[in-house]
Amino acid sequence: MTTTRSILVVSHTGRADSIEAAANVMRQLRESGIRPVLVEEEREQLLRAGADIEGVDTLDGEHVDDLELVMVLGGDGTILRAAELVRDHAVPMLGVNLGHVGFLAELERDDLANAVQRVVARDYGVEERMTLDVSVTIGGDVVYETWALNEATVEKASRERMLELVVQVDQRPLVSFGADGVVISTPTGSTAYNFSAGGPIIWPTVEAITLVPLSAHALFAKPIVIAPDSTLAIDVLGRSDGIGVLWCDGRRTFELEPGSRVNVERSDTPVKLARLHDSPFTDRLVRKFHLPVSGWRGPAA
Repeated sequence: MTTTRSILVVSHTGRADSIEAAANVMRQLRESGIRPVLVEEEREQLLRAGADIEGVDTLDGEHVDDLELVMVLGGDGTILRAAELVRDHAVPMLGVNLGHVGFLAELERDDLANAVQRVVARDYGVEERMTLDVSVTIGGDVVYETWALNEATVEKASRERMLELVVQVDQRPLVSFGADGVVISTPTGSTAYNFSAGGPIIWPTVEAITLVPLSAHALFAKPIVIAPDSTLAIDVLGRSDGIGVLWCDGRRTFELEPGSRVNVERSDTPVKLARLHDSPFTDRLVRKFHLPVSGWRGPAA
């Protein structure tokens, strides 16, 4: 183990405000005796943007296991990208939202300076978020393996042809229908694609997996919630000649030919998120979605 504290800074380098925020964070970390680290690609992008990265190491020369924390400056997409770097190394991520809704982020941009001070003081907690193991089999052979923090989706690849799907839960068939696809979500992802598709919001402390059909041609095509130790499988049938595509967190993709089966189950490797506040998830929902709560009188006496 290194005696010098090292923190990886991941930012949305396509935005000027994110580049400026990254430069300020790295400067404050250096002034506090902490070594900021960048991935090589972002280092080059920040250099081209004129950011001050003097004395900043690259992840190539820094073992990931030696990182104390990842500070992520951007929206949920940037956090999902950072999760790909550190999930297998149990390094927590602290997100500062510079995007829009930013459900995965712990803080907003106005709290950035305070966030650095809290990190320097090691004044933060860590919580684990459930992830999914996802694989594709054809004829019993595994042809693709990946994972998801938010969701895995099976979607039609072309607009003119729907997919014919069979949903299986715990090795038993549940329902078959033609649809644009299905969304399989974690509680963390319940406020993302799952929510937009009509699925339920699930509190992060509730361990469950949801499945939401997308524009299904069926009477029984409602969202379902299953136990975290259950397994899901989606068979892509060949009746419509529709080609599907698997997306995980909107980042990792694989084409699904007829006869493909997508298998989804809870992963043994969670993602760790750093937390600075103990505010209830209810408050986060109200704040992020600007929910109307006028008239609330507080808990009954």
